[in-house]
Amino acid sequence: MKAYDIKKGNVVEYNGGAYQIRDIERSSPQGRGGNVKYRFTMYSVPGGTKLDISVGGDDDLKEVDLARRQATFSYKDGDAFVFMDDEDFTPYTLDPGAIGDAAGYITDGLTGCYVQVIDDAPVGLQLPQSVILEVVETPPELKGGTATKRPKPARLNTGIEIQVPEYIGNGEKVWVNTVTGEFAGRAE
Repeated sequence: MKAYDIKKGNVVEYNGGAYQIRDIERSSPQGRGGNVKYRFTMYSVPGGTKLDISVGGDDDLKEVDLARRQATFSYKDGDAFVFMDDEDFTPYTLDPGAIGDAAGYITDGLTGCYVQVIDDAPVGLQLPQSVILEVVETPPELKGGTATKRPKPARLNTGIEIQVPEYIGNGEKVWVNTVTGEFAGRAE
């Protein structure tokens, strides 16, 4: 597949190994006819060794043939995360290296996850597009200020911090986009 089609969570072949894409930076060169470059931060699967590569938008990377199994987060076993297959209840244990930043979006009973499996071994996780998290600590709304809606920091129940609108208070549940890490609305 072309580099510009690759999304976070995809697993690609590189130098004879399999790597999961964790972060993508796009840079457009100045001037005419310059090709867009992509910088991928990726981790070997299994193993979790970090690798940064830069490729052109038209470069081909081969997507690794892996199974995606829909699963629900079950519990933590030490530092590892255990997911249960939604169909046959196979438990998949993923260590913190395989989970990476996704750990900040995982809550009890989280559904809509996909565990990536190569040769029966769980190697990675794709989260749902957005998840509901609870605000545990955020400064109070500033009274009588201007009409501008300034974002403010909020710490969520998984420990991550995001920017939320001023009207959001402690104890409220919010939607968070797992791709961008941004506030995506108040959850009912």
